[in-house]
Amino acid sequence: MKTLLLAFTLAFLPSTFLQAQLNGKIKIYFSTPISTSVSSGTNAIYLNNSMDDTLVAYINRSKYTLDIAVYNYQQTSGMADIATAVNNATARGVVVRWIYDASQSNSGMIPLVSSVNTFGSPTTSAYGIMHNKFMIIDANSINVNDPIVWTGSANWTKTHFNSNVNNTIIIQDQALAQAYLAEFNEMWGDVGITPSIANSKFGPFKSDNTIHNFTIGGSLIELYFSPTDGTNTKVLNTIQHADSDLFFGMLAFSLDSNSDSIINKKNQGINVTGIIDQSSMIYSPYTSLTSSLGANFQVYSSFTSVYHSKILITDPCTLSSDPTVITGSYNWTTPAETQNDENELIIHNDTIANMFYQSFYQNFIDVGGTILPCNLVNINETQDYYSLSIFPNPFTHSTTIELNRNLNNATLSIYNTLGKLIKQTGYINGKSINLSRDELPSGVYFIHLIEQNNTLAVKKLIIADSE
Repeated sequence: MKTLLLAFTLAFLPSTFLQAQLNGKIKIYFSTPISTSVSSGTNAIYLNNSMDDTLVAYINRSKYTLDIAVYNYQQTSGMADIATAVNNATARGVVVRWIYDASQSNSGMIPLVSSVNTFGSPTTSAYGIMHNKFMIIDANSINVNDPIVWTGSANWTKTHFNSNVNNTIIIQDQALAQAYLAEFNEMWGDVGITPSIANSKFGPFKSDNTIHNFTIGGSLIELYFSPTDGTNTKVLNTIQHADSDLFFGMLAFSLDSNSDSIINKKNQGINVTGIIDQSSMIYSPYTSLTSSLGANFQVYSSFTSVYHSKILITDPCTLSSDPTVITGSYNWTTPAETQNDENELIIHNDTIANMFYQSFYQNFIDVGGTILPCNLVNINETQDYYSLSIFPNPFTHSTTIELNRNLNNATLSIYNTLGKLIKQTGYINGKSINLSRDELPSGVYFIHLIEQNNTLAVKKLIIADSE
């Protein structure tokens, strides 16, 4: 009991105190195959039929508290036993609180022991649904390495873990866990073990009472909850700030504001590619996006699975911009914005943006689309504003790049034909660059010369076999 009291007391420590203590760790997992051919160096991870095992492993590491808010949990054969893991947690003294959407059967919860405290969301039309899929582990532990948030797009079912297109994000950070806990307690109606029906607030009856900006692992991460935090405004802002590339994948897409903003970026010359689930073909964005994006817009159609992710990726191949990912439970619909309980993470990190891009890239191929790696989308050998020349080209050992003026802190990147970054120089000044083969295998490459965020030239480079 002393441990529990200490945990709840820590909930009232200033968030700035908690924020300053840790750097945080982020793990990303995907339920369907990914393409490492477009990896920028850190390969994404496909959890092949093992996302449920991973979830149970995290439940097993809980020490003090376990707070779960999941739309739907169904336990079926061939799936790691989540209910048993939760029951085992309570047996070793972990305090478990579980919020579920009462409009769903949540039959997986039936075996839970009575010491697991559960609370169903209201089912009146004013509330919408409790659509979150998050779990908070040891949010108030005195050891700042204990608190973990599990979130993403997957409900807790075998189909969602193994067949549907989904992502999972696991973040070790106490400040973020505290923010999720504040949202959980608002729905629970209390900070204690027993829920308070009188004080609980769901949907539009909640208030914007959580911290939104965090520095985790050196990156800015934003957190927003629907419907109180103006969640879709943050989506539109991210779309607006895309500089070169924009990719989206969405289960439910009915907001014209989002499709209009995406089309505007395409008309501005931004590379835009998207996927929606076939269930969204009934909404007007499907028609407008089909007309505008053509083959760069694909529909996920399957009898056995759905495209359940909710992702937006901007500029994953443009480090000079702000590579960003948005994901969570938030679909681009009016109910998600105005009625449902949802959570949305905005992650400003080039490595994570590329990992999500690896997933999206493979998803787009899997639905029958043709996609050029974003590193190569804008490659055009006629794009040469400073008379760049390469001689010799092809070459076997080294070559020289010449321009008609001096460079000022420029960088030269070499990509293979899959768009993977192979080599990048430090700052270059002057008119001439000597480029060595440096053990690169023979083949075709592309060089991309950038000066102060402006592309000077893109050229094809051919390395021949040594004589």
